[in-house]
Amino acid sequence: MTDESRPPFPPFDEASATKKVLAAEAAWNTRDPEKVSLAYTPDTVWRNRDTWLTGRAEVVAFLTAKWERELDYALRKSLWAYQGNRIAVRFQYECRDASGQWWRSYGNENWEFDANGLMRRREASIDDVRIAPGERRIHGPRGEGDDTDIPI
Repeated sequence: MTDESRPPFPPFDEASATKKVLAAEAAWNTRDPEKVSLAYTPDTVWRNRDTWLTGRAEVVAFLTAKWERELDYALRKSLWAYQGNRIAVRFQYECRDASGQWWRSYGNENWEFDANGLMRRREASIDDVRIAPGERRIHGPRGEGDDTDIPI
C-alpha cells in the first residue's frame, strides 16, 4: 500500500462501504483540510452545492474557508447505498456562524472511487435549517456524548 491508496478498495460490500463512510466522517470531523484531501485523487472532481472544484488544492482551499465560517462543526454520515466502486451517503452536520446562530445541514452525497480506494468524484446536495442551541443533536465526533444514530 502506498500513500496514494486508501482501503477498503472497490468493489464494495456492505461492510467495506460502511467502513469507508465512517472513515470519511471521522476525517471530516478533524476539520483538517490537508488530512481530508488525502482521501481524494489528485484530480478529484467535486460538486458541493453550487460550487465545482477540481483537484486537491481546490479541495483544501474550499475546506479551509468552510471551517473558518462553520464553527464547532460536527458531522454524522450514514450509508445509503453502494454498488461496485460507488457509494451513496446521507448526512447531517451542525455548526454555528460567527454571529452565534446554529445551523443543521442535511444532505446526500454520491461518491465514485478509483481502484486504489481514493475518491475521484464527489457530488453533494445540501440544505440548511436554522436551529436554536437547545435543538442541537450533534455535539462532537461520534461517541462523544450524543446519539450516534441521528435521525434524518
